[in-house]
Amino acid sequence: MTAFPILRRTDRVLVQGITGAQGTFWTERMLSVGTNVVGGVNPKRAGRKHLDLPVFASVRAAVAAMPIDITVLFVPPAYVRDAALDAIEAGVRGLVVLTEHVPIQDMLTVFARARVLGARIVGPNTAGLVTPGEAFVGIMPGHNKNVFRPGRIGVISRSGSLGTLICLNLTRAGLGQSSFVGVGGDGMLGTTTEEALRALDRDPRTDAVVLVGEIGGAMEEDAAGYAATMAKPVVAFIAGRAAPPGRRMGHAGAIVTGNAGSHASKREALERAGVTVVDTPHDIAAALFARLRLPVQDTV
Repeated sequence: MTAFPILRRTDRVLVQGITGAQGTFWTERMLSVGTNVVGGVNPKRAGRKHLDLPVFASVRAAVAAMPIDITVLFVPPAYVRDAALDAIEAGVRGLVVLTEHVPIQDMLTVFARARVLGARIVGPNTAGLVTPGEAFVGIMPGHNKNVFRPGRIGVISRSGSLGTLICLNLTRAGLGQSSFVGVGGDGMLGTTTEEALRALDRDPRTDAVVLVGEIGGAMEEDAAGYAATMAKPVVAFIAGRAAPPGRRMGHAGAIVTGNAGSHASKREALERAGVTVVDTPHDIAAALFARLRLPVQDTV
């Protein structure tokens, strides 16, 4: 798991909450593209098999039976704290927390323990990770070849739906993706936009990065400082240009106070760093062709 939050086919994945409706649905699709899912967790069904995979009472029990690189959490908000701590204390070093509405105090406890033990977290309220042609974890349509195809464009998004739209547009333009990282929509996250940007900058399979942000918080402004140092081109779209100040829009982090976290402040910071900021998601592919000096292809 040397590339996390970039997912690789060799990463051994555990699914916490594998027997639930969502856990079952998405595990089937993860398996269909070759994701190396090795087991699941449900204390009430320990010792059985589900989707022909072993089910364990805890992450600690799973780790005792086999190596685990990444665990993905399909569990209700009230159980995320204990499920995440179980994984961290069992020695799993990559957690993908899909759940939204997790109490802030619970996530503070999880983040603090992760720092002590060296675990890394994506989420909460993330749509997951996708490496087209290799694997995906989460609730992104990583199994849909009309949306995801192997390419050399890294995509970072706070929003799963916007991230899906961007990836669809890239695929239709003939570009494809090297990796998708859904950092999540909550105000407090385990992996920031800047950290995801650093990972894609180091990734030899990535030639350029698309940054999909939104109003609220300062993650895009923070990422701009690092983007200014990059040789790889970065293209960004910031959602929420028409949102009224002082009102929460969409994700928990999407609230603007004065000019802080506004569309204008984010755009200004990114453009000052040399990032191409576009007005609509439809403009992203054309901006990438221009930045990479590639001939524009016909879209499907």
